Amino acid sequence: MSNYHIKHLEEYYQVYRKSIRNPEQFWEEVAEEHFLWRKKWNAVLHWDFSKPEIKWFEGAKLNITENCIDRHLATRGDKTAILFEPNNPEEPAEHITYKQLHHRVNQFANVLKEQGIEKGDRVCIYVPMIPELAISLLACARIGAIHSVVFAGFSSTALATRINDADCKMVITADGSYRGAKTIDLKGIVDEALQNCPTVKTVLVAKRINSDITMKEGRDKWLQPLLDAASDQCKATVMDAEDPLFILYTSGSTGMPKGMVHTIAGYMVYTAYTFKNAFQYKEEDVYWCTADIGWITGHSYIVYGPLANGATTVMYEGVPSYPDFGRFWQIVEKHKVNQFYTAPTAIRALAKQGVELVDKYDLSSLKVLGSVGEPINEEAWHWYNDNVGKGKSPIIDSWWQTETGGMMITPIPYVTPTKPTYATLPFIGIQPCLMDENGDELKGNQTEGRLCIKFPWPSIARTIWGNHQRYKDTYFSTFKNMYFTGDGALRDEVGYYRITGRVDDVIIVSGHNLGTAPIEDAINEHPAVAESAIVGFPHDIKGSALYGYITLKDIGESRNHDNLRKEINQIISDKIGPIAKLDKIQFTQGLPKTRSGKIMRRILRKIASNELSNLGDVSTLLDPEVVENIIKDKL
Repeated sequence: MSNYHIKHLEEYYQVYRKSIRNPEQFWEEVAEEHFLWRKKWNAVLHWDFSKPEIKWFEGAKLNITENCIDRHLATRGDKTAILFEPNNPEEPAEHITYKQLHHRVNQFANVLKEQGIEKGDRVCIYVPMIPELAISLLACARIGAIHSVVFAGFSSTALATRINDADCKMVITADGSYRGAKTIDLKGIVDEALQNCPTVKTVLVAKRINSDITMKEGRDKWLQPLLDAASDQCKATVMDAEDPLFILYTSGSTGMPKGMVHTIAGYMVYTAYTFKNAFQYKEEDVYWCTADIGWITGHSYIVYGPLANGATTVMYEGVPSYPDFGRFWQIVEKHKVNQFYTAPTAIRALAKQGVELVDKYDLSSLKVLGSVGEPINEEAWHWYNDNVGKGKSPIIDSWWQTETGGMMITPIPYVTPTKPTYATLPFIGIQPCLMDENGDELKGNQTEGRLCIKFPWPSIARTIWGNHQRYKDTYFSTFKNMYFTGDGALRDEVGYYRITGRVDDVIIVSGHNLGTAPIEDAINEHPAVAESAIVGFPHDIKGSALYGYITLKDIGESRNHDNLRKEINQIISDKIGPIAKLDKIQFTQGLPKTRSGKIMRRILRKIASNELSNLGDVSTLLDPEVVENIIKDKL
């Protein structure tokens, strides 16, 4: 049925209209024809955004790993499922076939069971980009355990917060990781985190860098010997369509990160369907997404989406700059990559190095280029298009979120005409709208507002782990009966969407969502700090960087300000991770506040971005002079 693979624009409009007019029939057909079910659903969709409650394929029974692995064994058993490219270019790549993946996932699943993990238990995975990371996700899914992956760049405090929030019973980690020329002591970070995590009974440790680490008696176990002793036969646990598959944390604009819960059936159907169309994947293609599996992009478009389609998916351990900035292109040439999906931050960093490092390599295998994590700026778009795609590989500038599970607004390559900086048209089944501040929908084209979605799609997150009220307050209370994305957007004269950025206190730095509140909380723990405010400002590589306005307790603080800056960034690094460090720190005598005590971040953003002629009305401030002092100190 052509609904599963859209090949031209007219077909997109036909299929899109069908998916909007009768969503239930549309998704039922997709689900029925392309997946393995142990039992069919009683109802395709039940939803009520006022509660909010969303259920897809209610009553169906399945296991996602049978759809990602077992069903391919007869026809694609010897095809490479995961192509692992190590950090060090001298180390050979590893091709894991679907048969081998089946064998390894089953062994891992049996190890989990032997260590007391049962259906519904939460397992925290803090593993670098090595095959064990993808395999551990699938092993959890095989037995119905809920995986919670924490990006292996987060600090011990951030890790402990996430382990405790989900009451994880086990942590899977590695002795350490390679990152370019550096090694990172992951096990040391885990040991530190676990000083405050009473629910963790077991730690499984994969060997990667062969470092000397401490193993705690009774708790810590080397993974490999357990795998070697385990059977490679493991029946997949039959799961309910709405059972949780995983929890993945995303930064909130206030304090605690939000544990987004994704359930099995809808997530599987939507990630598989979007993968097939957004990358126009064909049977022999080699697909590479450069994200880390620690983020939603890696869950959906390195592991589940590609494997559900029987694809070959590349997993790269290293960074774009090691051993030099030609590494991405060297890998594209080496593995003849056909689809390449990366972040604007990486593109900008590579563009800065000039084209010599791109031109050295044969990139003729590329058919589709993708961009994800933040809106891509025009200059980076053209550089990517001209030098990497040579003007013949369309760029899909995809907009979506941890909460959405899969791509929401994106061009379909060779189908949707692209336009630099625009995510273009909604994906099949997605009903976006723009709202004004009063909660009224902005109809027609050439308009700008807050981006909402009117109708549920299969991979929408169902709740925030342990806090449904927060889920409701964050996403469904701003606009009645709508999912509010937290982003602003504009619609051009032909109906294309362009995302204009966050409208809340979340800043996207190098594609990572960073809530300002947790960073400010960390800074305010420094004994010399009275209060702080963080805003984003434009940065030519990261897109946005962080600017901190910090008021000290003692205005005449005699200590060296440079040392204070280092100490403050060290606290942030320890509490959250190096990705949240401030690029600029300005010590202020005070912060601009309204009479009710609210910090006016809008003004601080403008000062940080040097938009001094356009500060708006400052007369409502408690003390307008504060703004003049901040500007004077900045200059």
